[in-house]
Amino acid sequence: MDSLSFKRKAEKILKAAGKEIDSVLIYNTGMQDPNFLYLTGFTSGLFEYSALLLTKTGVTLATSPLEYETAKAQAPKGLDVVCINTHDELIKFMTEQISGKKLGINGSFLPYNIYKSIKSKYTPTKIADVSEKLLSARLVKDAEEISKIRKAVGITKMAMVLVQKEFVSGITEMGLASKFDRISASLGSSEPSFKTIVCFGKNSSMPHHFPGDTKLALGDFVLIDAGAKVDNYCSDMTRTFVFGAEANEAAGDKAARMTEMMDVVKQAQLKAIHSIKPGTRGMEIDRIARDYIETFGNGKYKGTFIHSLGHSLGIEVHDGPGFSPNEKTIIKRGMVITVEPGIYINGFGGVRIEDDILVTDEGALVL
Repeated sequence: MDSLSFKRKAEKILKAAGKEIDSVLIYNTGMQDPNFLYLTGFTSGLFEYSALLLTKTGVTLATSPLEYETAKAQAPKGLDVVCINTHDELIKFMTEQISGKKLGINGSFLPYNIYKSIKSKYTPTKIADVSEKLLSARLVKDAEEISKIRKAVGITKMAMVLVQKEFVSGITEMGLASKFDRISASLGSSEPSFKTIVCFGKNSSMPHHFPGDTKLALGDFVLIDAGAKVDNYCSDMTRTFVFGAEANEAAGDKAARMTEMMDVVKQAQLKAIHSIKPGTRGMEIDRIARDYIETFGNGKYKGTFIHSLGHSLGIEVHDGPGFSPNEKTIIKRGMVITVEPGIYINGFGGVRIEDDILVTDEGALVL
């Protein structure tokens, strides 16, 4: 990450936290807080129980000897790194930085026992949960973030093409998911952005079905929902296929129904994408896709679109709000949001098509 991008992100976080907050503490547990990755840009190191402190005068990372050299090697200009050797040193450092100050924390990530420890040991005058404000600061992406998301999307798109060569009768959902992950890794993904979803046949009617031992048969739906990571940034894409087109053509009414479901979902997605522009609200875009599905064919698919149309994408797969029936967030240039309508029919199967879009001045750009 370059120093300018780092500076802008730090300023966004402090501004979002509010004038009444003196400093923002991003504190890792055994896992890294997404805001830690967002601000530092680190792609190496564990940084367990490291503390990132943002104040109006600078940004400091307090970490252990295990991570100190790794941090120094990756730290953008403007990020001060200090080595904390003992628990007493940590208490001394944190007390000097926090005591008597109004502190913002990520309450959606920080465990309660660590919150209590911060309150009792470091004695800030106030602790405020600024988790929603931190999330809002990440909604609009800069050019560097968009570039990383583009690369992740490109990997997933290509993996979706290549994995079709692995569609063979008898392969299991777990087997295909493993093959997808290996393909994605070979194309440059550091890791899946979430556990790859593969559904065959009737299982595709369950949006979050985890791959199991179900075997692929001719005429089945094949639904794959997957993502890649590039420098911590995620993609999220869903494709629905029908295995064995020639077999499906002979299946009569079933084939016609599957084809229609695919067409309806695709049209709903296109209508939504074409309506996206800065200044619209998330709920307005959701309504366009939902109304099309609900009213198609005199309501034959009414009630079958059972989740929101999309979510923001970035350092996390769900990186904030997007398109849902009650979402009042105003869409802005630079936001990256998924568009993923679906139809799910219990006992028959489901169709979901998902793409990642960038909001531009002109509208939506499919990445």
